[in-house]
Amino acid sequence: MALRLFLKLLCAVLLVLALALISVNFLSSKLAERTYTETLRRDLFEKARLIASLHPNPGDIAVRTAARLGSSRITIVDADGRVLADSDANPEKMGNHRGRPEIAAALAGRDGSSVRFSPTLKVRFLYVAVPFGRGALRLAVSLSNIAGEVDRIRRHALVSTALAFLPSVLLAALFARHISARLGEIIAYAGRLSDGDFGGRLSQTGTDELGTLAAKLNETGSKLERTFKQLEQEHTELERLEQVRKDFIINVSHELRTPLASIHGYAETLLEGAIHDPQVNARFVRIILQNTQRLGRLTADLLTLSRVELQQKTWQLAFHNINALLNQHVEAIRPLAEQKHIQFSLVPASPESEVFCDEEAMHQILTNLVENALKYTPDGGYVTVAARSVAGDRMEISVRDSGIGILPEELPRLFERFYRVDKARSRELGGTGLGLAIVKHLVHAQGGEVRVESTPGVGSCFYFTVPTQDRGVAEVQV
Repeated sequence: MALRLFLKLLCAVLLVLALALISVNFLSSKLAERTYTETLRRDLFEKARLIASLHPNPGDIAVRTAARLGSSRITIVDADGRVLADSDANPEKMGNHRGRPEIAAALAGRDGSSVRFSPTLKVRFLYVAVPFGRGALRLAVSLSNIAGEVDRIRRHALVSTALAFLPSVLLAALFARHISARLGEIIAYAGRLSDGDFGGRLSQTGTDELGTLAAKLNETGSKLERTFKQLEQEHTELERLEQVRKDFIINVSHELRTPLASIHGYAETLLEGAIHDPQVNARFVRIILQNTQRLGRLTADLLTLSRVELQQKTWQLAFHNINALLNQHVEAIRPLAEQKHIQFSLVPASPESEVFCDEEAMHQILTNLVENALKYTPDGGYVTVAARSVAGDRMEISVRDSGIGILPEELPRLFERFYRVDKARSRELGGTGLGLAIVKHLVHAQGGEVRVESTPGVGSCFYFTVPTQDRGVAEVQV
């Protein structure tokens, strides 16, 4: 590539230099020809005046003698334009010369000259004429000698100019080599970009046009590389979301199928006659009610999760005293703990501590975490809710229990939708499998983080953070 560009550039430069050489040679030749002709014209005028002054009435012999001495052809013309004498031709065979430009000027009393082809001698001549008595005296000299001299000067000028152009040719070759190498590198890089290789960069840049082009190509390569990586990430994320969607549909279908099948079976049994049996009808209706309540909870949790994920939840963000929020929730849940003889306590933050949050979202987060802790904590255990300030503008809230704990391999998937550590027990306790997924999304939507620590057989502790300053979360539906 670079060699082909080098040869093209070198040929182009050599062509320009050749045209310049031809132009210089042509112009110098024309200039030399004009200079010789003008010098010869002045010499001929001087000779013509000298001959006219020395031979006021020259005869044919005098004309020939003067022509030999002056190395030129002499012609004498009378006032009517008839040739009286000519050093090189028979006057009687020559036509009237009154219409010749130089003769017409001399007959009018001034010097005249012209250059033309002589039909008599078949040679290109320079003619000059001066007034001579009542007629004109004309000198003519062949321009063939001038043409030969001009050819000699042209040859010398051509050789001299060619030698003078040799350094230019060398410089042009070096310049073409430099430019072709840079252009070759740029073209090769552009080819790599078109093939999808966005990793490399051009090393040579600068402030000239090629440097600017190289810099722009480097910038384009960087942008394409970032765009390609972003598209790859988006593609990976789309694949992940598609798998999540498929799993979600499967999970929802599975979660709906069990209570619906139970409702359908018990309702069908009642319609077939069991409704009249007082020993079973009330129990069947309670089972149907439990399954409809389970469907209601599942539907409500799905709607909540969907609104948060699609950013369609309306936030009512404001500053709240964290101790007041926690105490209000603890007192609402305390009866459930007392039923299971679970010690339920609150470790408050400093009295003036405030958080910037949505009160309803905080209530839902705490409800899910505390109810889970109570479900999986045996009678006589404990559940503790605590709050403390952490580095930065955050408040960390924890829910600790002395329950059954969670295996380490289960922790990474704990906040996934419909993921249950103990599926049979979770359904028995009425869980939808969406509580912790809702917690995660509600916490993240308010600018916080959530995590869990757990030891099997000892208990678990869920932590989440809440901002203590306004972090710019939208307060209206988006």
